[in-house]
Amino acid sequence: MEPRMNLFAGETGTKIGKRIHAVSQVIHESTLPNAVQELVQLRVSQINGCGFCVDIHAKDAAAAGELPVRLNLVAAWRHSTVFTEAERAALALAEEGTRIAGAFQGVSDDTWAQVVRHYEEDQVIALVSLIAMINATNRLGVILNNQGGSYAPGNLATVAS
Repeated sequence: MEPRMNLFAGETGTKIGKRIHAVSQVIHESTLPNAVQELVQLRVSQINGCGFCVDIHAKDAAAAGELPVRLNLVAAWRHSTVFTEAERAALALAEEGTRIAGAFQGVSDDTWAQVVRHYEEDQVIALVSLIAMINATNRLGVILNNQGGSYAPGNLATVAS
């Protein structure tokens, strides 16, 4: 399957891509732990079926030293022992925040309580924004039919420029 179009081929797409990247940089530079950021982006991308983003976040997490067992279990995090309580709270928020459409009930009060128990206010804002941004990016990737498999770790900035 071939991509339907290159988002960055025209002026509008390039501007949008650069702005998405700029917001992502603010989140990346926040105090929200990088491991949490990558795990959340990987899980949301799995839920949304975005192979392009799964490829990016699995490879970048591995390159940053994330353990293979954790990457392999992120899709089944509820049934594993390798994630901290704080990471579990972030993954629960990511899943509930991603599945807000349809019959799902949105973010539960229990999940929100767990998130604010483990993260400072600025980290919560970064986490919520990260979930929103990766969902938007996943939708671009899936709609445009961007394929996973060829990403080289650490090259995300070149993808968005």
